[in-house]
Amino acid sequence: MERGLSESTLVAYGRDLGKLATFAEERGKALLDLRQGDLTEFIGRLREQGLGPRSQARAMFAVRGFYKYGVREGLIEGDPMENLRAPRAFQALPRYLTPAQVETLLAAPDVAKPLGVRDRAILEVMYATGLRASEVIGLRAESVDMDLGIVRVFGKGRKERLVPMGTMARDWVQRYLDETRGRLTKGRPAPTLFVNHRGRPLSRMGLWGIVRRHAVTAGVERILTPHVLRHSFASHLLERGADLRSLQAMLGHADISTTQIYTHVTRERLRQLYDEFHPRA
Repeated sequence: MERGLSESTLVAYGRDLGKLATFAEERGKALLDLRQGDLTEFIGRLREQGLGPRSQARAMFAVRGFYKYGVREGLIEGDPMENLRAPRAFQALPRYLTPAQVETLLAAPDVAKPLGVRDRAILEVMYATGLRASEVIGLRAESVDMDLGIVRVFGKGRKERLVPMGTMARDWVQRYLDETRGRLTKGRPAPTLFVNHRGRPLSRMGLWGIVRRHAVTAGVERILTPHVLRHSFASHLLERGADLRSLQAMLGHADISTTQIYTHVTRERLRQLYDEFHPRA
């Protein structure tokens, strides 16, 4: 709660600490009585269970936070995690759509229907702004400045940022507000911009369902998740000359090293283009 973490992150940390509790119970020890040797063995067990480096690193982060809390509250004298390091997580290149695939996807909703207008507005906003799924479903109507084309977003850790939104996305959001949202809410107040067919805030699973349904229509269902649209937004901006610092600000990355993975994407794309078109490749 203090760090403003998302519900899914808290669930993952809780699951990781649950594994640690089971491990401690098997050894007849209390959680706070585990020592560095025990925790080294626990980490080895995670590896044996087939957890990838990222999942191992997340588990260690949760466990490290637990013992730091114990030290801070005076429950234990020393931190048994102090000298343990997480495995380096392999950073896979993000998947993203081509501009042509994005156009096909955006055209997939049937805008002759109210929910089609809503879905088109959602997809346009996701591609225009690169918002995370949690940020899209939490977006409030008053957070969108239609005149300036700016979206006010509260991201991870409740950090606020301003993200530009293009004309096409603004037009579809305006049409959604004019034609659809009131019909869905039936005049009742709704805290979020995008609502479901009952006029209630859209859930994370509801957003995934919208994206997946139109991905099937567009023929990109194998690779499309809400996060792929975020990756597409970032990759396409960088390919067209956006600088890394501006992209970092728009994506809400705390560390620019997270943003730098998109430079690998553009280099990979250049290599593919070279191999495809150069006569002596």
